[in-house]
Amino acid sequence: MNSRITLVTFIFFCAIFHGNAVAEISSTGPLEKTIPQITKQEDKVEVWTCSMHPHIRMPKPGKCPICGMTLIPVSDASDEEAGPRELTMSEAAKKLAQITTDSVERKYVDAQVRMVGKVDYDETRVGYITAWVAGRLDKLYVDYTGVPVKKGDHMVFLYSPELLAAQEELLQALRSVRKSKGTKSKYIRNMAYATLSSAREKLRLWGLKSEQIKEIEKKTKPSEHMTILAPMSGIVIHKNAFEGMYVKTGTKIYTIADLSRLWVKLDAYESDLIWIRYGQKVEFTTEAYPGEVFKGQISFIDPILNAKTRTVKVRVNVDNPNGKLKPEMFVRAIVHANVAQGGKVMDPELAGKWICPMHPDFLSDQPGNCEICGMSLLTTESLGYVTGNNMRQAPLVVPSSSVLKTGKRAVVYVEIPGRKRPTYEGREVVLGPRAGSYYIVYSGLEEGERVVTNGNFKIDSALQIMAKPSMMSPKGGVLMKGHANHGGMNGAKKKKQKMSNKKMGLEQDHQGHEHKKIQKKEVRKNIPKDFLNQMSGLLKTYLSVHKSLSEDDFKEAAKAAQEMNDSLSEIDMKLLTGQAHMDWMEASSGIKKNIESMLAKDIQQQRTSFAQLSEEMARVLDRFGYGQDIPLFQFKCSMAFGGRGAIWLQEGKEIRNPYLGEAMLGCGEMIRKY
Repeated sequence: MNSRITLVTFIFFCAIFHGNAVAEISSTGPLEKTIPQITKQEDKVEVWTCSMHPHIRMPKPGKCPICGMTLIPVSDASDEEAGPRELTMSEAAKKLAQITTDSVERKYVDAQVRMVGKVDYDETRVGYITAWVAGRLDKLYVDYTGVPVKKGDHMVFLYSPELLAAQEELLQALRSVRKSKGTKSKYIRNMAYATLSSAREKLRLWGLKSEQIKEIEKKTKPSEHMTILAPMSGIVIHKNAFEGMYVKTGTKIYTIADLSRLWVKLDAYESDLIWIRYGQKVEFTTEAYPGEVFKGQISFIDPILNAKTRTVKVRVNVDNPNGKLKPEMFVRAIVHANVAQGGKVMDPELAGKWICPMHPDFLSDQPGNCEICGMSLLTTESLGYVTGNNMRQAPLVVPSSSVLKTGKRAVVYVEIPGRKRPTYEGREVVLGPRAGSYYIVYSGLEEGERVVTNGNFKIDSALQIMAKPSMMSPKGGVLMKGHANHGGMNGAKKKKQKMSNKKMGLEQDHQGHEHKKIQKKEVRKNIPKDFLNQMSGLLKTYLSVHKSLSEDDFKEAAKAAQEMNDSLSEIDMKLLTGQAHMDWMEASSGIKKNIESMLAKDIQQQRTSFAQLSEEMARVLDRFGYGQDIPLFQFKCSMAFGGRGAIWLQEGKEIRNPYLGEAMLGCGEMIRKY
């Protein structure tokens, strides 16, 4: 009986459990559908994008395949609120892009103009000893150059028959005066004195001093020789005659220069002339006295520009009391121009002053004439100066790093205040000249606005990719869908191009880039090993140029280009014969031309020349090889030069873009391995 009750109870509880289970399953659906529903709640699917290339969409975090930047969630990269010239990003994207800003402000800025030149004689302090009467040089007291002399020192002992006759005339006139004293005729006495005065004046004009004339009269006997004295103190810099030489009237015997004051002649670039003024203070250093600073004052600015060097000569007056400075010394100079509104120069020391146009060191508080040359004084304002320290005259300036310039256009990115997320607007501005690390702003910005000083190129690139107005595309463009399609060629065009290339004897690599079919064994079999060893040196210096450009190092790139030019000159083309010799002559000419173009004033010109140089080097390596057992790769960046694209060669597979540098170092794709 008890066992029967137990069985019934077990069946009852099973029925209850079964009913509840069926009810739960029927309310939620089949069991196999319930499990993935739970998985979806736990694993939320996200899309990841690049803050620089928003068209990139990835299912998981990682690196951007174009620029190598860390991907961010697409929800953080929304750009829905941004206008046509604006870019909105998240705080995380802003940090990744390393964007910094600075304010637009009014302030006086210091423009530093650097110049080079050399020390020269002050032409106004150079004197000459010449023969004022014909004769023979019986004695030269100074017989070599470099001798310091003082005014009145004996220089030349001259024999002159004409001088002897003139002395006889003087003595005869002197005797006539003495005789006339006993006569009663006033006319005769006047005539005697007039003749004596004329004889003295003749000797004086021939270079004799009053003391020498009195000595002749005292002796009452003519002298066969005369002594020529130094007319000034200085250094004998030229000796133009020798003892025993017969000279004519006017023959130059010595040149004397007073080195207590010198000129420094500097070369100022055309673009720096706006900051250079007459009367400015100049500081300079020399190789002979490192660390010692000399000072001078601008006394002349050449009105004519040198068409070949695009420079203007600037002359500086320099005091040299200790004789440290020597003519022909090389100097490096700097002018500090305190820039005011309108690009004028402010100098408080010249406020309300009058200055001599010939002698800048002569200043006066009132109008008048120069005490040195007698010329009328000019106001300092008429020479391009402004005076006073009124802040209303301070120019509106922005840091130079905030400006993106292309041709005649200049673009800055302004941070828009009051937005939930960092938002930046591209704005074209009209700029004045550059003053040091600032640009003067004529229009387009207001005082107090904040501009992007670091990361502006990244913002511009993002706007360009999104087909919005940017520096390179002021009206916007077509949205770019990926790095592989930068060239804008669709599948049908690529297929047609491939068929056309096949007819022309071209082949394409796995990335779709064309190059000539090379039968390496046939082309390179006659290339001497010595020539290949010399080629390896040329390639090594090329790789140094690439490294410097990828690091945005203008100076090192120019230095490496010079080394490459030296390596090119060391290659002996006589090692080649036949067609190989002719091919190298043509190739080396193109390489040399592009290397010389890289010795430019700005890095953008270097990069343009490097693109052409890379094309030449690629053809040379295909034709001759490079004699090194190192892995060498050819890369291409389709974004370079506004979408024209450019190739380069480098060691290693890690992309180091020489055209975009640190801004987008990883932009590019490998198209070939040598």
